[in-house]
Amino acid sequence: MSSSRSFAEFFVPEHDAVLTARGRAADLGCEPIGSGAGAALTFLAAVLSARAVVEIGTGTGVSGLHLLAGMAKDGVLTSIDIEAEHQRAAKEVFTVFGVTPGRARLINGRGLEVMPRLTDGAYDLVLVDADRTGYPQYVGEAIRLLRTGGILVLAGALHGDKVADPTQRDAETIAVREAGRIVRDDETLVPMMTSLGDGLLAAVKR
Repeated sequence: MSSSRSFAEFFVPEHDAVLTARGRAADLGCEPIGSGAGAALTFLAAVLSARAVVEIGTGTGVSGLHLLAGMAKDGVLTSIDIEAEHQRAAKEVFTVFGVTPGRARLINGRGLEVMPRLTDGAYDLVLVDADRTGYPQYVGEAIRLLRTGGILVLAGALHGDKVADPTQRDAETIAVREAGRIVRDDETLVPMMTSLGDGLLAAVKR
């Protein structure tokens, strides 16, 4: 990572709660979003004064803490993950650092099975940071859930710099590349991409 890119990545210091969640992620072998992407999530949630957010991929709570830091004080984060152990770790970190139970609704299950049960057009922001092969399907569900003016965020949008390389044809890379194409070409969305972390693709719903 170049010095300028590293400077941008770590420009905003992370709260002790996030650092604790990162430690738990290392213990459990899951890979959370980077510091710069986390700061971007806090920024976007604050710009929206977000009160209702969906997160696909709880992990140990790193991205959730960043989202909650930017959300309205009465905002509710709905976080979905198939790994119950990861969610238990996230809940412990949330509790220790004062996130009240009513602000974080943790649902154990597959994102593509839970999302259809959520209300259309009811959410300010949807973050997808889950199984990369499901990204094209997650995009469709996320667009349905967003209100007008809401924001879709796909983490890992560069997938280890493989998305930009047309010779990379593994299933995950193909799926992430396709999800990016869907977002870019959807006329109901206004997209942008940043290279922070492993890439962050964001789009506003018109």
